[in-house]
Amino acid sequence: MIYRARRRIEPPQVRAATFGARWRGLDPEEVYAYLGRLADELEYLRQAENMARTEVERFRQALRQWQTRHARCWIVDPHRHTPNRGHW
Repeated sequence: MIYRARRRIEPPQVRAATFGARWRGLDPEEVYAYLGRLADELEYLRQAENMARTEVERFRQALRQWQTRHARCWIVDPHRHTPNRGHW
């Protein structure tokens, strides 16, 4: 399995990974237990990323709505005779 920058490894791929048996090699139970934990962590991170993206989009939409509502707000400077569009 080759990791490519554009292609993400998914939790099911981690869970499905297999390794050849070797004499005096790693304990297969430990390897698969570790891969299971890794897959769980990947799944959690993907869910957190999706939730963050959803929240960012909600903030973007709220900001756009706010900007639309306040785009024509005018500040009246009591020292000037014409409305001044400016900062608070």
